[in-house]
Amino acid sequence: MKVLITGNLGYVGPGVVKEFRDHFPEAELIGYDCGYFMRQNTSSLITAENYLNKQIFGDVRNLDARVLEGVDTVISLAAISNDPLSNQFENQTFDINYKSTIDIAKMSKDAGVKNFIFASSCSVYGFASDSPRKENSDLDPLTPYAKSKVKSEEDLYPLASDEFKITCLRFATACGMSDRLRLDLVVNDFVAGGILNKKIEILSDGTPWRPLINVLDMARAIRWAHERTISEGGNFIRVNTGSNNWNYQVKEIAYSVQKILGDVEVHINQKAAPDKRSYQVNFDLFEKLAPLHQPIFDLKMTVTDLIHGINAIELKNKNFRNSNLIRLHVINQLLDHNIIDNNLCFRK
Repeated sequence: MKVLITGNLGYVGPGVVKEFRDHFPEAELIGYDCGYFMRQNTSSLITAENYLNKQIFGDVRNLDARVLEGVDTVISLAAISNDPLSNQFENQTFDINYKSTIDIAKMSKDAGVKNFIFASSCSVYGFASDSPRKENSDLDPLTPYAKSKVKSEEDLYPLASDEFKITCLRFATACGMSDRLRLDLVVNDFVAGGILNKKIEILSDGTPWRPLINVLDMARAIRWAHERTISEGGNFIRVNTGSNNWNYQVKEIAYSVQKILGDVEVHINQKAAPDKRSYQVNFDLFEKLAPLHQPIFDLKMTVTDLIHGINAIELKNKNFRNSNLIRLHVINQLLDHNIIDNNLCFRK
């Protein structure tokens, strides 16, 4: 079995690599990544790349079809990964997140790849004030990032066949410790602020809803997508990926982190403009289709792991929102040093 993981040097990739190596020890695992964040290693021991058979450095916008020869499953993680980045680099977001995804899917089908797994997002629901969103609910993507996910799902659909199975995992908001930790995610931000500054700062009024999923449970779901048969959802499926128990208002998350950390202040920005990104999500379909791959982490376990992980890497920067654990900061540094150009391509 041969598996290609694009975007493996990001936040989610390390957990996916370890999950597949643990469950498929004889598999040939190949990483493909341009390397924006390769230096942001936060593993205190060994990195996930050590479990790969091969690491290829390349831009998904220019992937050579020969990379796909003999591949059974493509796991598409490569993306401009959050709203601040996508807002600043809108055109690049559509090129990387959408156009390259469709190009690689077409090349994969032509190469005889059997499975294509696309990391989508519950952010496609945008603002939903009434009931938890199901897969057939109306979409309201509010950012370039969310819009790129919607477009990708739409254009992946006609490519699916019984010989080319496509799974779009609409992930809840990621959180938890990773070998390449990000602190520009709500739970991770709150834990870092509580540890480093004894203060959890909510930039909104705290009322928006967010579904959550631990980054390692994302890897378990990706393994399910690889293993699932056509009888489990058909040759194309969009599935909300998370747990009904993990729908929280942002202020609930903050107070939960405060309770675990102890002597920590929670500050809510009552003057903040309304955050339109607010949605609860229904995960019944995922529970039905993947009963053996359901999330095993809860919020307390996730926060506890983050506390241990952040302490293990001896993070000291109180101004962590301007550190290399913030993806936008890393990209701007690469631009400032002329390592990448304005199209986010590495200079030759």
